[in-house]
Amino acid sequence: MTAVSGEQAVSDSYDARALQDKWQARWAEENPFTASEDPSDPRPRSFIVDMFPYPSGDLHMGHAEAFAIGDVIARYRFGRGENVLHPIGWDSFGLPAENAAIKRDSHPAEWTYANIETQAESFKRYGIALDWSRRLHTSDPEYYRWNQWLFTRFFERGLAYRKDGRVNWCPNDQTVLANEQVVQGKCERCGAEVERRALNQWYFKITDYADRLLDDMRELEGKWPERVLLMQRNWIGRSQGADVHFAVEGRDEPVTVFTTRPDTLYGATFFVVAADAPLAEELCAPEQREAFEAYRVQVGRLTDIERQSTEREKTGVFLGRYAVNPVNGERIPVWAADYVLADYGHGAIMAVPAHDQRDLDFARTFDLPVRVVVETGEADPAESGTATAGEGTLVNSGPLDGLTKTDAIPRIVDVLAERGTGEGTVNYRLRDWLLSRQRFWGTPIPIIHCPGCGEVPVPDEDLPVRLPDNLRGADLAPKGVSPLAAAADWVNVDCPRCAGPAKRDTDTMDTFVDSSWYYLRYCSPDLDTAPFDAGQVGKWGPVDQYVGGVEHAILHLLYSRFFTKVLYDMGMVSFTEPFTRLLNQGQVINQGKAMSKSLGNGVDLGKEIDLYGVDAVRLTVVFAGPPEEDIDWADVSPAASLKFLNRAYRVMSQAAAASEPGTDPASGDLELRRATHRTLAKVTEAVEAQRFNVAIARIMELVTATRKAIETGPGAADPAVREAAEAVAVTLSLFAPYVAEEGWELLGHTGSVAVGNWRVPDPALLVQETVTCVVQVASKVRDKLEVSPDISAEELESLALASEKVRNSIGERQVRKVVVRQPKLVNIVVG
Repeated sequence: MTAVSGEQAVSDSYDARALQDKWQARWAEENPFTASEDPSDPRPRSFIVDMFPYPSGDLHMGHAEAFAIGDVIARYRFGRGENVLHPIGWDSFGLPAENAAIKRDSHPAEWTYANIETQAESFKRYGIALDWSRRLHTSDPEYYRWNQWLFTRFFERGLAYRKDGRVNWCPNDQTVLANEQVVQGKCERCGAEVERRALNQWYFKITDYADRLLDDMRELEGKWPERVLLMQRNWIGRSQGADVHFAVEGRDEPVTVFTTRPDTLYGATFFVVAADAPLAEELCAPEQREAFEAYRVQVGRLTDIERQSTEREKTGVFLGRYAVNPVNGERIPVWAADYVLADYGHGAIMAVPAHDQRDLDFARTFDLPVRVVVETGEADPAESGTATAGEGTLVNSGPLDGLTKTDAIPRIVDVLAERGTGEGTVNYRLRDWLLSRQRFWGTPIPIIHCPGCGEVPVPDEDLPVRLPDNLRGADLAPKGVSPLAAAADWVNVDCPRCAGPAKRDTDTMDTFVDSSWYYLRYCSPDLDTAPFDAGQVGKWGPVDQYVGGVEHAILHLLYSRFFTKVLYDMGMVSFTEPFTRLLNQGQVINQGKAMSKSLGNGVDLGKEIDLYGVDAVRLTVVFAGPPEEDIDWADVSPAASLKFLNRAYRVMSQAAAASEPGTDPASGDLELRRATHRTLAKVTEAVEAQRFNVAIARIMELVTATRKAIETGPGAADPAVREAAEAVAVTLSLFAPYVAEEGWELLGHTGSVAVGNWRVPDPALLVQETVTCVVQVASKVRDKLEVSPDISAEELESLALASEKVRNSIGERQVRKVVVRQPKLVNIVVG
């Protein structure tokens, strides 16, 4: 401790653990971050949501970054005096808990809720400004009851349905996966090679909303990262084209194919059917049956990703049938192949090898004809091995010859329509959302299967359909069907319609159902008569700022957008997009690589906090760079952050010891006052632009300026020093809440620094009366001039050439050129 003038002592450093204990207790007692529901509260509302965590263990470095960034935004809104809803919840269903229960011979709830409590305490320690009264867990029956209620409403609207289909199957987790959960042919969660299986599964009809999901992105442009919007557009994949009907010899009904290039119909020289499509089996001639069956088994071992790879050698089998090209009557052979998928378009394509690379590779493998119908000026594909997919002029195409693609497409669509062999249409890459899971720890699907009544929803008054609590450990081990199937007392029920014997559906819902609407539940988490209070949602929603990882760009965000649009159509919400603004943070890596136990480069968040304190860790992750960029922990220094925070603490402590609260700063040092108000303006601007590292840099500059004023200027008692110290406390509260709260209290204030204390800069103090102009001779600095910001180039040049230091530097040399960048630079070139 160092004695200073006045009675209060000044400390050179702070005790991080002591401050954390003190202010955690204070926040718990005072609840400064609880949102107000008072309808007479005049403050503007702000709804800030962080993508809620999965309780797989304690918080890690990824949480440290993501939640620090979300907290900066929330604290800034708190500081501006807004009524902020910044809630917390846990995405607590899922496979990790079930696998942990199998390993520990326990129930998944035991592992799940123990981890939730651990994370909750860590969030409190980490100083996140949360409204703890809104806390929710998706594995609570009080929550998943409403998953089931919403499923029933979707079912009634025809948006939830069951069908047979080939699905992605994880042999390790023994459950189906949505296409989006397969990454390079492997299970996104466990990394196992994914198989294709034929199963009867539940789907949400998200394809009904494909156009709206695409078109409504106009509302999000400039507010969501462009790469996220691009990823969603590509995933939905709207394609304008035509359905073309091909007669197939030996079949009464024509086979329809979708193509985006109907203008190339004259170049179709063969026909391809997905090997796993029922159509392939139907079309296969008896003499080709044995070869086809062997080939279909081979294809069944491949994932969709592998089948669509351009690197794989093309394989296929002739089905012994011919189709008829509807524009020229030509007989073309029908093949089964693996590069066409059963669920794309109609599961069949017309192959135009001259102008599609995969068709060309197939044609070259099986010696099939290649006919150019679009002249692009490039080499003949049959000779070069490269398809010409670009623009050009139609050739070898009868009435289309000489037309461009733009003119030829509507012409051929008209011809097809006139002949009754086709029509213009739209196709999508998007497939319906496969939501069935053959595992235990999820929301039971609220359907009862009755031999007489069919699929019967569980009545609303019987919800929730609770998970049985007597299944543990080995009972949950993957068996290819849901563990719920073995719970006979749970499965066997009476039909709600006819009272006859029936069975519950034993699949559970994809956990993305839980996270598709959870943000709405935050508005009324304890409501027991509806999923959410529509009135409260109308007051708070949509979310003003959503923060989370870009890895959810397709799955979670697309599903949330879909749910919101359905709820809008049901009259339950008044908006069609859930998240007005989206911020994606980068990853925290170490030594250039993602952290992992196998690489030995993991960083323990708890240990870093023990070493440096919460504030230093928070400051480090936010200061490392723009929020969307990755942070390499090997390149940052929490120790340096701690040194800065100690300097900031000393500045606040010195100002508090030397002056009293309420001192009028007007009589204080003018330059420091200007520095303070410029900092306030720049920090506000940087935070609004979500350049939080820039805001921290400006605060650091103010701390340096204030220390200089204390040590070599007017001293700690100057009113401008107190004003600067208070500005440090207020702005630093976004990033280092413990130090900021303590400094604010030292400076004589009550209540949290984070709530309603943001400072508005004085415009008069932002006006710069002079600026420093650097004068260079031969690119070396020779003088610095204090000049008006409005000085003209001619006047600045004259002043620079009149400088004695400059004249001495020029000496006898000739001035060849003077470059003026008023008001800050003059460069004199001599020869």
